[in-house]
Amino acid sequence: MENLNPKEVLEFIGLVNNLKHSSRRGWEQCNVDNHEQIAGHMYGMAMMTFLLGNNSTLDRFKCLQLALVHDLAECIVGDITPRDNVPEDKKHAMEDEAMKKITSCLGSEVGSLIYNLYKEYEAKETDEAKFVKDLDRFDMVFSAAFYEKRDKTPGKLQEYFTSTEGKFQDPYIRNLVKLLEDERKHLKSINKNNAHLNEVQDN
Repeated sequence: MENLNPKEVLEFIGLVNNLKHSSRRGWEQCNVDNHEQIAGHMYGMAMMTFLLGNNSTLDRFKCLQLALVHDLAECIVGDITPRDNVPEDKKHAMEDEAMKKITSCLGSEVGSLIYNLYKEYEAKETDEAKFVKDLDRFDMVFSAAFYEKRDKTPGKLQEYFTSTEGKFQDPYIRNLVKLLEDERKHLKSINKNNAHLNEVQDN
């Protein structure tokens, strides 16, 4: 393995460290208090790669790597959301340029490894990249359901569920999404019944 320049390694670590303190702006735009940071989202996805059973044909380690680098560019460009109205091609160009800057700190061997993983995820052509994209979407809707339940605001974050409807490919992840949706419907029903009872009591 090639020797890495210590100053450039510190620069890389400093950039990555930004993700621990950078907001997932979608929640911010929806006025969700005490929401996750970008690094928290990536950690959640990385942990979910352990959902792959021993019989899976997917490369679990590759999935873990993809999960850890998929939003790495956001340590420079930030979390660009659909509400920002940034054209998709411009967003990809900004993120690609950011990834080149980030990986240039790590020499040709490690830098190329991380950059190629990022490009693999972006292309969504390998089975591992498709699975990790499912994890990306699932972590988002799971967080949305968590915030609705925590803040007692059933249905507030429906847009996240609507935007991912029909897009999950992995059968196991689809089952998790269904369970999540069923729980949301149950909680909304309870909330509606409680609201009705309160209204009757007030009258």
